Amino acid sequence: MLALVLSLAVVRPAAAQDLEQGPTSLRDTETEVLFRNISAPLIKAAQLDPKNVDIVLLNDSDINAFVAGGQVVYVNSGLILQADNANQVQGVIAHELGHVAGGHAIRIGEGAKAATGITIATMILGAIAIAAGAGDAGMGLMMMGQRAALGEFLAFTRAQETSADLAGAKYLSIAGISGKGSLEFFKKIQNQEYRLAIYATDSYDRTHPLSSERIAMLEDIYKKDPAWNNKTDPKLEASFQRVKAKLLGFLDPKAATRKYPETDQSIPAHYARAYAYHLGAYPDKALSETDALLKTDAHDPYFLELKGQILLESGKPADAIVPLREAVERSQNAPLIASMLGHALIATEDTKNFPEAKAILKTAVAKDNENPFAWYQLGVIYAQEGDEPRAALATAERNNLEGNPKLALASAEMALRGIPQGTPDYLRAQDIAMVSKTALKDKKHRGNDSDRN
Repeated sequence: MLALVLSLAVVRPAAAQDLEQGPTSLRDTETEVLFRNISAPLIKAAQLDPKNVDIVLLNDSDINAFVAGGQVVYVNSGLILQADNANQVQGVIAHELGHVAGGHAIRIGEGAKAATGITIATMILGAIAIAAGAGDAGMGLMMMGQRAALGEFLAFTRAQETSADLAGAKYLSIAGISGKGSLEFFKKIQNQEYRLAIYATDSYDRTHPLSSERIAMLEDIYKKDPAWNNKTDPKLEASFQRVKAKLLGFLDPKAATRKYPETDQSIPAHYARAYAYHLGAYPDKALSETDALLKTDAHDPYFLELKGQILLESGKPADAIVPLREAVERSQNAPLIASMLGHALIATEDTKNFPEAKAILKTAVAKDNENPFAWYQLGVIYAQEGDEPRAALATAERNNLEGNPKLALASAEMALRGIPQGTPDYLRAQDIAMVSKTALKDKKHRGNDSDRN
């Protein structure tokens, strides 16, 4: 999917293949900067390389965060909207980094292997019993085996969760960050358990320990920690409240206008309403809210970005160029904002703007290769110039990022027919073709396996 409205763009998560059928990721420069700032001291405390750790926002209303492999922490939009402050999110990220540092996404296979061993053994015994004429006894053995296997697996994952809780508490302590937010968020989860009527007296049938168990364990640890009374940096907290407000305005405009009525003149309120009004096709009201934001800081790159995109998507690309140029400059050439400027320059349909757009977009994809919308815009430029092979390569890049291997392969092969052999672009087209062929083979094999089952 290409970019949607405002600075938030929806794309397929490129970092985890096992999320192929799951929720899309939401990309926004301000949000990604917030995640970096929130997680930086925790990543350092966990002794992980910040260059290898990503915090990715998913468009999912569930109150959840998880690690699916590698060093990527996925945070659902529902979690951000339910969190009251930045410290609560830090507590969640600290826990997930415990999973990363512990290699739990990889080691989960150990628990599954042990469970599978139990299942296979009892299935064999059950089959023998059935063959001997004891059908009911055989079926009972099989069911017992499945139950034992499930218990083994759940016990394994609960142990990992407890380990991650303790590791997260350690990282918060090393970073000098209070554990109050962590406890507050566990209590939110506990309230969810009560409301959903899934509360139990023990955690045998659960992948996670009960929130009450976790709270009891962590409360003693956190309250003894010297960081317990430490306050969150006011700038970090203000940044979180801004991001939370803009996310609500983007995902649920009606809820945003209810939560932030026009009597509320705070920055988060203006932010939420600007997004809500733009999505509701009220450009004048959206611009009014954005101008109110710019009165508080005329050079804030994200306020300028917001104004530029409202103008661009309201059919005024020429007017969008000035605020977007400044936004790019003041955000240190943030690739997502730069790609929006490139879009505005192209949308003017003035060929004099195309060389600038091309330079900006090439820089943007060089800094952030996982932006399909930037590749789409760059492909438009190449096509306008008559450079069909590189237009095809840009299309291949976009389709590869969007999880369309068939289209990516076709475009990559078209690029290979026109780009000089041995050049970086030729080698890149070869890479995409090879990856796409592998993906198509895997998809075919999965389809055959499904047919057999």
